[in-house]
Amino acid sequence: MTDYNVMPDYQTRRKIINDICEKYSFVHHSFAGKSVCGRCIDVLHIGNTKNCVLYCAGFHGSEYLTVTAVLKFFEQCADAMENDSVVGRYKIRDFLREKGLTIVPCVNPDGVEIAIHGSDAALKYKALVEKASKENKVWQANARGVDINHNFNAGWNELKNRELSMNIKAPSATRFGGNAPESEPETKALTNLCKRNNFDRAIAFHSQGREIYCSFGKHTPVMSFRLASVLSQASGYNISVPEDIATGGGFKDWFIEKFRRPALTIEMGKGKNPLPLSDFEPEYKIMLNMLCLGVIV
Repeated sequence: MTDYNVMPDYQTRRKIINDICEKYSFVHHSFAGKSVCGRCIDVLHIGNTKNCVLYCAGFHGSEYLTVTAVLKFFEQCADAMENDSVVGRYKIRDFLREKGLTIVPCVNPDGVEIAIHGSDAALKYKALVEKASKENKVWQANARGVDINHNFNAGWNELKNRELSMNIKAPSATRFGGNAPESEPETKALTNLCKRNNFDRAIAFHSQGREIYCSFGKHTPVMSFRLASVLSQASGYNISVPEDIATGGGFKDWFIEKFRRPALTIEMGKGKNPLPLSDFEPEYKIMLNMLCLGVIV
């Protein structure tokens, strides 16, 4: 099994993903698109192709431990498919044959690279990142200073008004939703992936707070609440309601509104972003059965 106690930057992810694909020939690897800076947005799949669950991580630059968590879980599932081994407390192979798993381990590869390596990783947007970083050193946005999880077309206009009321009017390290919904290639890549595939449900991983968000508007399906309850019991995470500035514009919100299917946001860990790498193993242990149940239930 891969050593995941490393910073999940672009080069490291390339190696991990290539190693997984070489080891497990049944893993399907594709790309949802490319980031503002031209970095690939990977998609990995195992199991049933007609009935699938989608796990996405790395929406925000400094929340890169979510990338590591989703990749590690995927590799454990691939190993379980091959060897009929246990993941957490579950023999997951039979479940994956019924309901496949697709992951987008890093929706915002530029943001993660900037958070780990600094403004040089923004390439031609280096000056923009340096200017936007003066007020907030914790980088969450993409290379153009757009918060990907404020850029989805679900309650976007209302969210934009709340941003303006907080004087968020220009590219920023966090919470600037862009000048229009789906203005960013990273956002479009994920929405197009969902439109091409009949995902049964979607789970977006963020950090931090050990919380689960499960609703958005009047179209939230009952299964969203049921799934959140099961995952909460498995992990000890609380089911919560996001603050106003985090309502609307998010991937979970868009998935619920677009498809009327269950979607969750799971906030990994506890503390201050970026969570230290030393938090990964203990937090992953808390999450593991929840990750399994997201596929099984």
